[in-house]
Amino acid sequence: MPLSMADVGEKKCVIKVNGKDRQRKHLEKLGFVEGTEVTVVSEISGNMIVNVKDSRIAIDKSLANRIIV
Repeated sequence: MPLSMADVGEKKCVIKVNGKDRQRKHLEKLGFVEGTEVTVVSEISGNMIVNVKDSRIAIDKSLANRIIV
């Protein structure tokens, strides 16, 4: 399922990152790599704050839809 469907406080493991090469590389630089554990901290109006590798990152819903957990 896409990361955008995960509940707040739920820990998930990144299975795959979809999208064009440029978008995938951007997400990989942020820490969204296969096998990485992510936790949804909050969600407001479709925008999400997630914990990835001890960092909090804000992403919009379109990017969250590309991250399969």
